[in-house]
Amino acid sequence: MYLLFDIGGTKTRLAFSRDAKTFEDPVIINTPQNFKEGISVFKDAVEQLTKGEKIIKAAGAVSGPLDKEHSMVINAPYLEGWNNKPLKKELEKMLSAPVVLENDAALVGLGEAVHGAGKGYDIVAYITVSTGVGGARIVGGKIDASSMGFEPGHQFIDAGGSLCPDCKDPKDLDSYVSGSGVKARYGKEAYEIDDAAVFEKLAELLAYGLNNTIVHWSPDVVVLGGPMITGDPAIPIESIQKHVSEILHIFPNPPPIVKAKLDDVGGLYGALALVQ
Repeated sequence: MYLLFDIGGTKTRLAFSRDAKTFEDPVIINTPQNFKEGISVFKDAVEQLTKGEKIIKAAGAVSGPLDKEHSMVINAPYLEGWNNKPLKKELEKMLSAPVVLENDAALVGLGEAVHGAGKGYDIVAYITVSTGVGGARIVGGKIDASSMGFEPGHQFIDAGGSLCPDCKDPKDLDSYVSGSGVKARYGKEAYEIDDAAVFEKLAELLAYGLNNTIVHWSPDVVVLGGPMITGDPAIPIESIQKHVSEILHIFPNPPPIVKAKLDDVGGLYGALALVQ
């Protein structure tokens, strides 16, 4: 039996696979902010899933950047109580099995590249627009090598503030288009906003970040996920495509920009690819 998991800032999803090709319906639990409590509820969920069966290998993700050894999260803005805690060591001790640990956005990107909207493309740029902005570059069905991971949400797109004078500091993509950035600017959740002009402006701002992603990563396709893209209301994909085509000048033909297909289980599909 293989264990798949995705530890997010608010929810944790776990599922098991017997054949490393498919997985059963996931168990979804709240993610505690306290690390010890998180390990405890994770263990309870594993016992509920496996019913005592032996786990051969586990793979999954946690929200936030990882250390170079991929053994712990080191600067997670939404899981501060988990920072610098021995996550991989605790999981391997709990499961008596090897554990592969990845960043959550990177793992969803892998899932989309192998099983979702990026399937059939060699180089996939995945960007998620959720509470924050994350992403990864997937090459040949594997998360691309990196020294410190991928953090496309922390690119500066408007150093002088001219694109969005009302946007809060820092002037990075995350603060401009993420759910938390929208709430800070408008005083309400994105799903509570019914002004189409707001989402059109978000499409323009996101396009500047995608321009940088495209010229840096040179992908065959850009896959966009997260509730700011796939929810209702959402940043319209057609407007994003239009703005990117107007902004991007160095490449004559922008890569396709498509919406993610795997919804909330993209990370579990990515974990499935890691155990194969």
